[in-house]
Amino acid sequence: MKLSVCVLPGDGIGPEITAVAEKVLQAVAARFGHTVELAHGLIGGAAIDATGTPLPEATVAACRQSGAVLLGAVGGPKWDDLEPALRPEKGLLGIRKALGLFANLRPATLFPELAAASLLRPDIAAAGVDVLVVRELTGGLYFGEPRGETVVDGERAAFNTMIYREKEIARILHVAFAAARQRRKQVCSVDKANVLEVSRLWREVATRVALEYPDVELTHMYVDNAAMQLVRAPHLFDVLVTENLFGDILSDEAAAITGSLGMLPSASLGASSPGLFEPIHGSAPDIAGQDVANPLATVLSVAMLLRHGFGLEAEAAAVERAVRIALRQGLRTRDIATEGSTVVGCTAMGEAVVAALAAC
Repeated sequence: MKLSVCVLPGDGIGPEITAVAEKVLQAVAARFGHTVELAHGLIGGAAIDATGTPLPEATVAACRQSGAVLLGAVGGPKWDDLEPALRPEKGLLGIRKALGLFANLRPATLFPELAAASLLRPDIAAAGVDVLVVRELTGGLYFGEPRGETVVDGERAAFNTMIYREKEIARILHVAFAAARQRRKQVCSVDKANVLEVSRLWREVATRVALEYPDVELTHMYVDNAAMQLVRAPHLFDVLVTENLFGDILSDEAAAITGSLGMLPSASLGASSPGLFEPIHGSAPDIAGQDVANPLATVLSVAMLLRHGFGLEAEAAAVERAVRIALRQGLRTRDIATEGSTVVGCTAMGEAVVAALAAC
């Protein structure tokens, strides 16, 4: 099988971590008898410097012609003074829109080898964390109209509109249920149906979609309770699905409780266009070029790329096992280092994962 991937290194540590990810992708492809076809594109600050825009048309075209897109990171203080429409982050938003990516999948996994780094109480951490947050990415308050500022009783006021159509709700629920079928077959739909009309519609659609997945258990939870349960008993969650604003907050909370942002990947998927796979951390310009960045979130994004971009479950699992092997060997980049571990750089960590792939 030919794996056609467009790599967007981006800014800061992006080039370093994507270089490692490319080596891992090549290694797992070789082991399973696939070939890799790589294209590269500019995005974010790097694109601004080279072309004057954060998302050149050539990048969009290269992404559309690929089977999957791997992104490093965008942004940095160098471009902070640019007008909002030209800032690096517009490149990320633009490529999501151009590819029609409406579903964000963010797994939050507490690796046993890194349990000491978790912000959870030891007894809670011992029960494990393995949550997949499925967030609707293109609707809700962030994109609803009308929006803006007005004057009410002589003073400034601002307003946003939370709006969802049934088909928007249904399509993200289908993503969540399909993902749950590959996991522990449990979906928790998060809403605020006791207050919001939008959430009542969301709950109705979720209940209806669930009938198409009789093998998957559906539960409902109010968002405030979900936020509490994520820190109180995260082991109770399998797949958690929700709208844009709630998902933004809960996915960050789920990431934070693992205590290691450098370990967490993500995927943004559409109906048919290539998916976008990226680590959740930022561009970390303060350590760029020093070979100290943690590449494992990007390596795990390669696993998601294989699983969700090409349907290659065995290959994805092999990458995940290789990461675990490297961690069991006591290897750590400095952001996840603990007493007694061996601190290695970005390149060396990648080499360890590639070596481990041969053994798993």
